[in-house]
Amino acid sequence: MIEQIVFALALGLATFLFVKRIKRIRRNIFLGRPLPLNDKKSERWKLMAMVAMGQSKMVKRPVAGFFHFLIYVGFVLINIEVLEIVLDGLLGTHRLFATPLGAFYPIVIGFFEVLAVAVLLACVVFLYRRHIGKVRRLNLREMKGWPQKDATNILVIEIVLMLALLLMNAAEGAFPEPYQTPAPFLVSGLLSPILAGWSYESLHILERVCWWGHILGILAFLNYLPFSKHFHIILAFPTVWYSKLKPKGAFDNLEAVKKEVELMMDPNADPYAAPAPDASAEPVKFGAKDVRDLSWKQLLDAYSCTECGRCTSECPANQTGKLLSPRKIMMDTRDRLEEVGKGIDAQGPEFKDEKQLLGDYISEEELWACTTCNACTEACPVNLDPLSIIIDLRRDLVMEQSKAPASLNAMFTNVENNGAPWQFSPQDRGKWAEELSQS
Repeated sequence: MIEQIVFALALGLATFLFVKRIKRIRRNIFLGRPLPLNDKKSERWKLMAMVAMGQSKMVKRPVAGFFHFLIYVGFVLINIEVLEIVLDGLLGTHRLFATPLGAFYPIVIGFFEVLAVAVLLACVVFLYRRHIGKVRRLNLREMKGWPQKDATNILVIEIVLMLALLLMNAAEGAFPEPYQTPAPFLVSGLLSPILAGWSYESLHILERVCWWGHILGILAFLNYLPFSKHFHIILAFPTVWYSKLKPKGAFDNLEAVKKEVELMMDPNADPYAAPAPDASAEPVKFGAKDVRDLSWKQLLDAYSCTECGRCTSECPANQTGKLLSPRKIMMDTRDRLEEVGKGIDAQGPEFKDEKQLLGDYISEEELWACTTCNACTEACPVNLDPLSIIIDLRRDLVMEQSKAPASLNAMFTNVENNGAPWQFSPQDRGKWAEELSQS
């Protein structure tokens, strides 16, 4: 009974802390602008099934995709055994599913153990790629410090959890005859002979230590996730569901600007027919300067970033040595959002500081290095859209601050004066054809 109480308290505390953190993240995400994304629901469900559940974009890079798939499947299916452990802890039972499953139970546990070994292997491969193989995209400047430690922490935690699971089963498989359980298991049965000389009391202590270590490790891991890039384990599904369904090259228009252009282009429009603007209303902002100027979907994307670096490795600006890294754009947005959230927790909803996303986190040089080619959005395994954040920040530079490179300013002037990007009068546009006919 004491074990049940201790387990229930641990489970309740872990659940409470996890829910509290989730509520805070949700609050942070909805600091962003409203954005309706509930259309074409059948298409969204299909996309989520293919990309988030089916890992269709992960396997475009076969090596990383294969080993990530092993971890993904292992994570999902091994949780069935975790369900049994949770029920055992609450009910005071031991291997609750053994009796109803009968002879099939060792087969099920054996399958989970094979998955555990596969997860172990995948984690070792990823540690090698990150620390020994030195894959470039995993070791760029934005990955120094906490991001690198975070990735390593997760891999080590997963290795420890899988070892605890296997050792727990191995200890139980080595129990003497009167205490036998539905063993031998497929993998841990190979480890049980190593423990053959142990007494029952020692084996029981080892089994309990591994049992408690495994489940408490999972509860700790649950509460580590929302502070880690690995929160994408949960957020990948809603993020993909709310993906942009328009063609990637189609940018969203600013409604205020669109109305002005429509009035200018319509010869029958009466500019005085529109209702007078509300003088008390807040002026319309063009683009984004800080995280609250972005949409909630862009902020959700920031929390969902896996930091895999596929976007950056495909970015032509980054490949040619420019400062831009689409992954850093997402990481900076999330870091700034976390900073704003902590400020709100401390000072209330009206919190303001001297910082902003544009300038303090993301530089103008990074923004203007982008070619808007959409390579980053195409490469992302969970359909994030760093380009939309870049565009909104650039809109603020151009439309709010009148800050743009000289080449763009020249183009803007030409469009205004000549109706085209080139420095030629409209009357001279046909001269090239005249010269062609003379030759």
